[in-house]
Amino acid sequence: MDPITDIFRTLHVTAFGLHRLEATAPWGVKQEERTEDKVTPSDKEMPPTDLAHFVMLSRGNCWLSVEGIPKPIPLTGGDCFLLARGTLIVLRDSPRTRPRWSFREIGAKANNNVAHYGGGGAPTTIVCGSMSFDRASLRPITQLLPSFILIKAEQARTLALHDTMRALASEMAEQVPGSEIVATRLAEVLFIQILRAHIASGPERNKGWLRAVFDPQIGTALSAVHDSVNTPWTVESLAEAAGMSRSAFAARFKELLGQTPLEYVTEWRMQKAMQLLEQRDKKLIDVARSVGYESDAAFSKAFKRVVGANPGEYLKHGFEGHGNAGTAEAF
Repeated sequence: MDPITDIFRTLHVTAFGLHRLEATAPWGVKQEERTEDKVTPSDKEMPPTDLAHFVMLSRGNCWLSVEGIPKPIPLTGGDCFLLARGTLIVLRDSPRTRPRWSFREIGAKANNNVAHYGGGGAPTTIVCGSMSFDRASLRPITQLLPSFILIKAEQARTLALHDTMRALASEMAEQVPGSEIVATRLAEVLFIQILRAHIASGPERNKGWLRAVFDPQIGTALSAVHDSVNTPWTVESLAEAAGMSRSAFAARFKELLGQTPLEYVTEWRMQKAMQLLEQRDKKLIDVARSVGYESDAAFSKAFKRVVGANPGEYLKHGFEGHGNAGTAEAF
């Protein structure tokens, strides 16, 4: 199993909050800063946590201002972008237009997932939504993704990406029976395809985890870990899988991922264990063996060291205080 598939399945990444904005010039929309919502002790299940937002321009033109990027970016029909949680942006018909609505207000005012806004001038159609994961994350998945990914229409080389964008725009425009579930699935597909297009645009644009996954050598080792998390991995065996010397592998791994190979292995084992524990249909020893431990005592000790609670405490308190809990809201 490749690392992206494993992580997205384990963390249950899904789309939500899809809506369409029909804007007419002049118009301007901003993303508000937000405060974190905390999980209360009475919560029985982990609420969704927003991972990233996506915006697709299906008609017209506009300007995008992104926190940390000095100049506004012109967008045209067929352009799309991903935005990590917490990255602030402004979309508007002109760099001179003052944004008066927030994306949250747009979502709240949407009727049948469609919002109309603006002064009656040139039209622009925008499809936007959010991606979420619904379980505790030891290393918030937001740290795995770049803060901003822009895919211009001419850059989206694959027919599959173009087809998905057209299909999503169509579902959001027609609102026929079943459109909501179809649009949600298409948004999830689009999310992965945008990541692929970003990766294909050149290794120099990838950083951190994405760069590591597609590094010919480190990526091979990561794939081995995700394909067989219960293997008794050592730095030596991972270096051998990568076709590198032990020292060179350890240094390169730390450079790309910011942690040692065995820290990564242990952390992902605990992430998988959290998923298995939440199913509540397995004995502790079976969970332990599934993630590479021969005894439940050794597993419990490692689990408490990484997660901050032993397996029983983790389940008893409904994930309170562990992981990256937070309540998701539409973009």
